[in-house]
This record gives sequence, structure tokens and C-alpha cells, in this order.
Amino acid sequence: MGLGSTFRLIHAGWVLAREGAFSVLPEASLPPMMKFGIGMARLVERRAVRRTGSIERLNAALHRLGPSFVKFGQTLATRPDIVGAQAAADLSGLQDRMPPFDPKLVPAILSEALGVKAEQLTEISEPIAAASIAQVHRAKLRQPGEMPKVVAVKMLRPGVSERFHADTQALYAGARLAETFSRASRRLRPTEVVRTLDHSMRLELDLRLEAAAISEMAENIKDDTGFRIPQVQWDHIAQNVLTTSWVDGIPIREHTAIDKAGIDRKALAAKVLQSFLRHAIRDGFFHADMHPGNLFADPRTGDVIAVDFGIMGRIGKSERRFLADILYGFIIRDYRLVAQRHFDIGYVPPHQSVDDFTLAIRSIGEPLHGRTAAEISMAKVLGQLFTITDLFEMNTRPELVLLQKSMVLVEGVARNLDPDLDIWTVAEPVVGDWLRREEGPIGRLEDLAGHVTRFGEALGWVPALLAQAELTMAEHRAMMHRPRDGLMRNAIILALCMAILALASMTFLMLRLGISS
Repeated sequence: MGLGSTFRLIHAGWVLAREGAFSVLPEASLPPMMKFGIGMARLVERRAVRRTGSIERLNAALHRLGPSFVKFGQTLATRPDIVGAQAAADLSGLQDRMPPFDPKLVPAILSEALGVKAEQLTEISEPIAAASIAQVHRAKLRQPGEMPKVVAVKMLRPGVSERFHADTQALYAGARLAETFSRASRRLRPTEVVRTLDHSMRLELDLRLEAAAISEMAENIKDDTGFRIPQVQWDHIAQNVLTTSWVDGIPIREHTAIDKAGIDRKALAAKVLQSFLRHAIRDGFFHADMHPGNLFADPRTGDVIAVDFGIMGRIGKSERRFLADILYGFIIRDYRLVAQRHFDIGYVPPHQSVDDFTLAIRSIGEPLHGRTAAEISMAKVLGQLFTITDLFEMNTRPELVLLQKSMVLVEGVARNLDPDLDIWTVAEPVVGDWLRREEGPIGRLEDLAGHVTRFGEALGWVPALLAQAELTMAEHRAMMHRPRDGLMRNAIILALCMAILALASMTFLMLRLGISS
């Protein structure tokens, strides 16, 4: 662990404590050790924070600390139910209203990134939005033989890669310290969690990958309604420049403007939540940074418009099934199903009791049923979750960290739009339809096709295995010079045939199980 990273971590902790970052956390709902740590950190808080409760200076402090810390603040800003309305409002400026970099740098950045094609971008505006990683300008794209079109031009902040690297090294240092001095933290696998976030942030620093993500999502949602995304202008893409079609919409956090436009906020909240679940469960590919600065409402149709696809989440079929079963279990109050799925995917160690964990899940689920978002204290739920994860020694699944973070963001956005939101009622059409499809003929046929594909791939290994066997025999013959090579060759081929037969039998059994399940 480098001393520089450790000192940066200590500096970050000092700045956060001074500017009141720990004052917004629901201290009363946290475990004793966390309460103690927060209490110690608050001893160095500025008097102004203690006197007024305002954390206005925290925005600037997070910006100075670096993009990773800004992401933390953006997430807290979506949860006034946890950190309080005033704190959430103070932090909301981190989403798209941060100080922009010098606009005089823009022409040189575009010219270096796009070459002569940069000249086709004209009437470039002042920054429309500025966040921790990049800022966005409105411009006109003039291409030969085409009508001029309005576009959005996104540019990475100069030096952001270096700042990000310094951030992650400090986070790694913190994770290693936690693992060294706290045995309880090891089951949460903090280093692997940081590694997962590190990877997603590295992808965010290449805007060509963001363009590809927009393209993939566009294919996934081409037949959907209620959710729109911009189109990529592929001729004007570089590692640090992304050009897309311009989208007009009302920022989703501007509730008064949404009401004046006659948009049904309840319907809009449902579209936000259902679209996210559809992308995650059906496609396994979802927008993983859906804070209010990246979401707009179409004033004409009431659709959700999403931008900024730098952080995307991807989950496999088993994780998608886990998510669907968990949500559906809560919807139909089948807490045994919810508990069993946590064991199946490895969240809960096998030595724990499924019956006891079912009881714990019931203690969370029952108070939530039939209640609107306004009637639920997420701070208390969070505190209960902390207790249960500790009681049952629950492990972290690093590959699901982005999914969990995104669900916190999306549920917060939807709840702010509609305080009477019933998450289970809204989620049921998406989750129920997907599960019914998976259990129906189409889902069974897709599973069967997957088994056949894997069997074909396995058969494709056979020629390589035979070639390797022939090579092994040749080497052995050269070394031993024995006349029984034919016998050895036949024995090896027989062994390979038995292996192939066993593989075929296993595949057949898998197919039968897939059909009968």
C-alpha cells in the first residue's frame, strides 16, 4: 500500500468530516461500530454545519477530492428519504451543475480528437451540463449533402484520468485497511468491490465504449415504448469526444415544470422503474447511472429520456433470474423463495439456516406491503438490513454491486416523482411477464437451444483432444521405442471415446432436466 494513497485517503476523510458528509447518514439506524465511527468523525465538523445543518460546502469539497467521491454524493442526492430533504437538495448540484472546465480549451480538444471533422461542428454553446467526468455542449453538425442537425457534444475533462487513478488508489488503500483491521468487513470483500467500481469507471473514460453502449441498448429497446435514448453520430466519436443527437426534455427533478407540462408524474415514475427492470431482467444490460441529472421527461409524450451511458451494468442469466425471483417473491409474499435464492447465489453461507433467514426476510417484507413510498422509512429498512447481513454473515457479490447501486438510484428517482409509489405493484407486470415467459414454451426452447449450443461447443473440443493425444503418443514413442505403441494408442482413443460418451450423456441429462423443470 503506497504512502501517497494512504495520505490521500486520510485527507479525504478529514475533508468529508469537516464539511459534514457524515452528518447526513442515518446514524440512529446503523450498527454500534458505525455509530461510533460517525460520532468520532463528527467531532471535527465545522461549527456552521452543526449550527445550521447545511452542507453547501460539501459539493465543492467532493469536487476537489475527485470524480469517485462525486459519484458517492450523486447517489446520496437521490435519497432524501435517507439523508434528509435539505441534504439531498444541497448535493443535487453534483449531478450536472459542477464548475465547467475552461471553454477556451474546447476547439483544441475537438481538433485533436476529430481532426478535420471537428470543423463540421459549429455554433458550439457554453457548457449545458457539467459533471465530474465530462461536460456537454450543444452544437450544429454540418455534413456535406445533409441538412444541419442539432447535436450534443460530450467531452472528457482534461486530466480526469489522472484524478480518477488517484481516487481509486485511495479507495484500494481504504479497502485493504478495512480488511486488515476488521474481520467483519472481510465478508463484504471491499477490495473486490473497489475493483468492480474501478473497472466500470475505466470504461467510462473511453467515450467510444459509451457510443457502443448506446448502440447496443438501442437494439435492445427498439420495440419498447416509454423510454428513449439519443442516436450516436459515429463520424464524430473519439476516446474523449462523443457526439449524439440532441434530445429536448424537462429535467426529471423539476417537478413543477413536469406538472405544468401536463405530464402524469405517477406514470412517469412507473416508466422509470419498469424500464430499468425490463433492461436488467430481460436484456441483462442496463443504465447504471440513472441519477436525475441523466433523466428527462419528453413534454410531448411523457416518455423517459435517458442520457450519459458511460457506466453500464451487465448481468448473466442466473443473476437475472435471481433478481426476478427476489422481486416476485416479495410481490407474492413468498419469503421462502426469496430466502432460498439468496442461498443459491451465494449471498448467505450454506451453514446458515434457510428457515431462520426466511423469518428475517419476512420481518422486512411484511411491513412494506400495502404501503406507499411516503409511508416507508428507508433509513429504518437500511438499519434492519445492516443487522441481518451481520447476523447471517452475508457475503458481497462484487459482480452485482452495480445492479444494487442502480436499484438504489432508480427507486429513489421514482419515489421522488411519486411519493405514493408502490414498488411491488409497479414491478409486477415486468417481473411477472418475464418469469411466465421463461417458464413457458419459448423460454424452454431457448434453454434447450442454449444446451445444444454448449454441447456443440464441447464436441468442437474433440479434434483438439485427439490431436493432443496423437502428439503425446508420438513423444512417448520417441522416448520409449517400445513395440506396444499400437496398444497405447488404442487405449488413449478408447479413453477419449469414453470421455466423449460421458460428455454426451451429461448433456442429454441436462437437456432432459431442462425440459422437465
